[in-house]
Amino acid sequence: MIKQIRDLLGDKFGEESIIRLDEQALQPTLVVNADYIEQIGFFLRDTEGCYFDFLSNISAVDYFPDNRFDVVYHLASIPYQTQVTLKIELENNRDVNELPEVDSVSAVWRTADWHEREAFDLMGIFFRNHPDLRRILLPDDWVGYPLRKDYEDAESYHGITIK
Repeated sequence: MIKQIRDLLGDKFGEESIIRLDEQALQPTLVVNADYIEQIGFFLRDTEGCYFDFLSNISAVDYFPDNRFDVVYHLASIPYQTQVTLKIELENNRDVNELPEVDSVSAVWRTADWHEREAFDLMGIFFRNHPDLRRILLPDDWVGYPLRKDYEDAESYHGITIK
């Protein structure tokens, strides 16, 4: 199934939309060009034979000490009872004032709203065109992104010692 999806996407968006097919992973993964993620999402959701109508999860991966992050999208087609995993790779200098950025897919799947907010809050991935990108688990004034591997725990928060 994943090879057919790769071929469909290559035909529709051109070979530059596909980085590679990773069949060595526990779950075969299609690595796609980040510039195409929203278009690919609409295509996979709306195309007969695909109909990936359910975004079950978005996760972010930190490859510290490399300046690389991945965003992984787990999609399911309920009518066809199939699944596909998409991944995008982002380069970033790890400066908390210049977050890695990718387009939001919340216009494609409404569940992305919360998944993207979580990836933003905990990993510092910025989702362009998100309707309400703000912290979801931590206070608005929290400094840093605690699931990054280079994150240093705060010693205090508003005068309260954190141990």
